[in-house]
Amino acid sequence: MHSTTIRRFRAFCLIAVVMLAAGCSSFRLGYNNGDTLMYWWLNSYLDFDSDQSGTVKKDIAKIFQWHRKSELDDYGRLLAKAKGQLAGNPTQADLLTNYREAMVLSMRVANYAIPELSRMARSAKPSQIANMEQKFASTNETYRKKFLKGDAEKRQKVRYKKSMTQLELWFGNFSNEQEAALRKASDARPLNNEFWYEERLLRQKNILAALRKIQSEKLGQEATQTVIQNLIKDMFARFEAPDRKPFFDASIAGTNEMVLTAIRIATPEQKAHAQKRMQGWIDDFNELAAKNGK
Repeated sequence: MHSTTIRRFRAFCLIAVVMLAAGCSSFRLGYNNGDTLMYWWLNSYLDFDSDQSGTVKKDIAKIFQWHRKSELDDYGRLLAKAKGQLAGNPTQADLLTNYREAMVLSMRVANYAIPELSRMARSAKPSQIANMEQKFASTNETYRKKFLKGDAEKRQKVRYKKSMTQLELWFGNFSNEQEAALRKASDARPLNNEFWYEERLLRQKNILAALRKIQSEKLGQEATQTVIQNLIKDMFARFEAPDRKPFFDASIAGTNEMVLTAIRIATPEQKAHAQKRMQGWIDDFNELAAKNGK
């Protein structure tokens, strides 16, 4: 789960907000402020003027309202299923199914938000698109410093620490012996940071090209929606592209195996910690959905 990377046009990827909120002691606290967080994030890329600001805030609020009403039950069901699997002996197939279901939820949000994305894209000015390009360049420099420097051992260590942050969120602290087993599972995953960086650059290039096309050709709402829809479709389809699918599949399988390793070596106390955290989020999903007439 790489919620912090720019894998989708984050204006529509509210999953990013969900994952960020998961780092809070209360999911509700993060989610209830998600529309504000999303606006701040978008504004850091496009620097909205006063006229745009009100419309963007209303569109984000509309998307969150739909998401609370229509999607949170499915999040709760998926997490409840994962909680049940944790109590037993989940397999690679189980985790792969969970991953695919999460991808469907992500695609659903993206497709729902196409009209709002299109309005924002049509309002973007050349200077704002240039600002986004500069922001991309800045984040890319940060990425290069963190993930493209050093030898394979250093890169493995950085990736391992990032994964452990997520695992410790679920299970709590691990012993030295457990950490050694998890490091071995982490290092067994395919490592190709250049590949991920190239994918990152291509996504950014496609986003900028789409915005410039919409702006320069002064496309109407319907034509813009087609452009945005194709952009979304391409982003998700890349996971199935013949020249990339083997690496994507191997990466997902390797990450799943690391998770399975964590489950296998977890103590009863650590599993209880994970289940308690999962149940807390499930309760949050249910309470948020109930407040919207569910």
